Amino acid sequence: MTGSATDVPGATHEGGTIERLTLKTQLFRFIMTGVVGAVVDFGSTYLLFLAGLGDGASKTVGFIFGTLTAYLINRRWTFQATPSVKRFLVTMAAYLATYAVQVSLYKLSIPWLEDMDLDQFWVRAISFVIAQGTATVLNFIIQRWVIFRS
Repeated sequence: MTGSATDVPGATHEGGTIERLTLKTQLFRFIMTGVVGAVVDFGSTYLLFLAGLGDGASKTVGFIFGTLTAYLINRRWTFQATPSVKRFLVTMAAYLATYAVQVSLYKLSIPWLEDMDLDQFWVRAISFVIAQGTATVLNFIIQRWVIFRS
């Protein structure tokens, strides 16, 4: 997409042209990527929980899988940035900070939801949505205006 003065530059493509993506386009792509990452994250988390891993450990492994998936898609598709070890490390540091928020919300909401006599699947699904929603907002802000800024 090409557009207005509020657009942000994308990457240089093979033909030497620069595609400019609007904030709206980036936000849409970020959300779609987040859905894919969330499926990987929650799927891993819940399967590991069913396999007997505790909530904290299963959430940690699921978060790592979901985070790597989302980073790779966002770097290439959403923000169209070239590969960079420095950018990867900064992104992982940002994810580590949001991980602390996410896993805390996940673990804090489980007992609260269990008190409502919900099925274990729904307890963890709702806890995941609360934690993931918060992390998604934080991650977009950090990635858009800090990590992938031009």
